[in-house]
Amino acid sequence: MATDAFFLSSLAAFFLLLRLTAATGRSQERCGFPAIYNFGDSNSDTGAISATLSEILPPNGESFFGKPAGRNCDGRLIIDFAAENLGLPYLSPYLDSVGANFRHGANFATGGSSIRPGGFSPFDLSIQISQFIQFKARTIALYNQLSPDRTMPPFKSGLPRPEDFSKALYTFDIGQNDIGYGLQHGTDDQVQASFPDILNKFSDAVELLYKEGARFFWVHNTGPFGCLPYNIIYYSLKPNNLDRNGCVIPQNELSKEFNRQLKEKVSWLRTKLSQAVFTYVDVYSAKYSVINDAKNLGFVDPSTFCCGSYYGYHIDCGKKAVVHGTVYGNPCDHPASHISWDGIHYSQAANQWIANRIFTGSFSEPPVPIWGSCRDSSNVRS
Repeated sequence: MATDAFFLSSLAAFFLLLRLTAATGRSQERCGFPAIYNFGDSNSDTGAISATLSEILPPNGESFFGKPAGRNCDGRLIIDFAAENLGLPYLSPYLDSVGANFRHGANFATGGSSIRPGGFSPFDLSIQISQFIQFKARTIALYNQLSPDRTMPPFKSGLPRPEDFSKALYTFDIGQNDIGYGLQHGTDDQVQASFPDILNKFSDAVELLYKEGARFFWVHNTGPFGCLPYNIIYYSLKPNNLDRNGCVIPQNELSKEFNRQLKEKVSWLRTKLSQAVFTYVDVYSAKYSVINDAKNLGFVDPSTFCCGSYYGYHIDCGKKAVVHGTVYGNPCDHPASHISWDGIHYSQAANQWIANRIFTGSFSEPPVPIWGSCRDSSNVRS
């Protein structure tokens, strides 16, 4: 049933893409991005935290890679599907020194990261941007040293070409941990009051990338925080504070307000950075759509998850515990039937459904597909 639902949803996405292409007067011409440089948290971390701080264990990765692949997921993330869509290899994490290939980009996202310093991870967005700037400078210096006339690449693979930095797509998926950390240490009102400062730091990061030559930006807003099973379980239930899908309304309202201000900030950046092209992607709506229509899409109750345990005993995905003869932490048999993989992160099946939607441009402003997001937004905005 889930397979049929995915086929129908993919078919619908294809026809929607045709309509969007006609509406914008664009052909099937692709931008041809030579690389992706990604900044974010665990929603797009392809192995940084696993390589540096805390190894990600089985059964993570089981549905696609057959083993842990540095992702908090049973398989691929949205950033992986983005690479596939653009005809590029999966991104190597910048912090992983073993087997990394940066020819077509690099991933600076790390699990637990936030925009503002002082959250769950030491690798906040400003650190990620500093890492990129150093990576670019050292890459260009090494490239010139090994290939002074630039007629031949210094290696068949491994190093990006200097000219590709200005042609690459720069993607962002970060902000969820700013909300999560804030809620652990303050009230809803205090969290909301922090948004202007957080988003000023986001714009500072983008402006630094712009000064480094970045021109094409694909910006995800944050998902429905109150729909994560982890948050539903640990939320102190109050009357009328859950919506019809069991999501925590006040937490989702914070996500919506964050996204409203993020959208305004992106609009401001469009005006200030005249040569940049921004695509603002409403991931919140795409994720809430799959949650709202879970049953029809072949998923089980979206408040459940596949790996780990938060019921009575907190067991992280990949670990097990026996308490009074009961085993906690065994993964489910069918990850593809779940929207949530581990209570915090989405399953590969859900990521694929969301990716099929957002890459068409149907959740974007302007409404361009990811492979067409190098267009000047003023030419395609209705």
